[in-house]
Amino acid sequence: MTATAREVALDALVRVEEGAYAHLALPAMLRRSGLADRDRAFATSLVYGTLRSERRLDDLLGRVADRPLARLDPPVRAGLRLGAYQLLGGLPPHAAVGETVTAVAARAARARGYVNAVLRLLAALGPPWPEPASPAVALSYPDWVLDRLVADLGAPDASAALAAMNEPAALTLRPNRLRTTADALHHELSGAGITVARGALATDALVVRGVGDPARLPAVRDGRATPQDEASQAVVGLLDPQPGERVADVAAAPGGKATAIAERAGAVVALDVDAARLRLVGDASRRLGLARVACVVADGRALPVLDGAFDRVLVDAPCSGLGVLRRRPDARWRVRADAVDELAALQRALLGAAARAVRAGGTVLYSVCTLTHAETVDVDDWARRALPRFDAVALPGPLWRPLGRGALLLPQDAGTDGMYVLVLRQSGSTVS
Repeated sequence: MTATAREVALDALVRVEEGAYAHLALPAMLRRSGLADRDRAFATSLVYGTLRSERRLDDLLGRVADRPLARLDPPVRAGLRLGAYQLLGGLPPHAAVGETVTAVAARAARARGYVNAVLRLLAALGPPWPEPASPAVALSYPDWVLDRLVADLGAPDASAALAAMNEPAALTLRPNRLRTTADALHHELSGAGITVARGALATDALVVRGVGDPARLPAVRDGRATPQDEASQAVVGLLDPQPGERVADVAAAPGGKATAIAERAGAVVALDVDAARLRLVGDASRRLGLARVACVVADGRALPVLDGAFDRVLVDAPCSGLGVLRRRPDARWRVRADAVDELAALQRALLGAAARAVRAGGTVLYSVCTLTHAETVDVDDWARRALPRFDAVALPGPLWRPLGRGALLLPQDAGTDGMYVLVLRQSGSTVS
């Protein structure tokens, strides 16, 4: 018997609590589910919405439950959050409670009565719902995330960024320019009844609506398009790789930017320290028909290349990911406050190694999908001192905000992921 959308959502939430990543686990579960596209979309909205709202939901459930949520079995805890999310979203109680209780009973029959009782007590609380205990609870983020971004961005921009990342992310496609054009893909998608709009940042980006699993789109399946946020597409546009150039991506997995480079330049060396994740670059390259993507397992801090070997090097560095929480809603509960400074040290090391690998007159682009000063303008301050032979290139255009010698893209400004870029050009013959 085919599972319901709520049963799939419940199972996904339990798996995330056990350590799975929602953006990886849920698509695979949906493909095995047998659900129709509409139900897949509903299950996705339930999972992502519940994860985004988790702290706010726990605050409300704590007002009516007679036991701490932490002491409940995972399916029960997940079921309560799932039901609470639907109630908070305005779904009628008979559907939000009744259907969720049925989903929980399929996994934990003995919990049926308890989940039903708690959710009915919650339904009686609102709307209007009790005021959140704090701004961080209202926005549903850890205290440290709000505090750090307020300190770095100011309260208005921090709150707006976090609120924007509580909204569902749009699906954006990158046409494979070796196989199609943005115009041709736009026409194809429109003809299939899909709402399509051109992006505001990247020339070829197509923002689409009404699509469930993007992997089921013929253009994606056939290697004529790749799902990729417009901010990431814009990063490769700023790198501006040219045909015939030697280009490296020193932290390439899972391959979105490396394959975008190869579609422009024809060839790229994709390096990553994680062999398993690097295989994803190879898989993506084969789907897109990119024969000249060389995958090399290597630590980006000690690149196995000659100094000055490349015309352009991309350092899309590992980071705290505080700019991509729309797409990875569970990441807000995983990242540690002390990880930011640890990652900043890694980012400086990667940028320093990349600088040695680029030729005189060549370009290094540093990017991170996060918003903290430690990982953005502070890295630029370090580069100014440590890489004196590199000059910053002119800033990007509208929607990007100047930050140090680089630029910051906030989620609320363009409806994209948050992103920081710093473009440096080697002006001398050596790197000190």
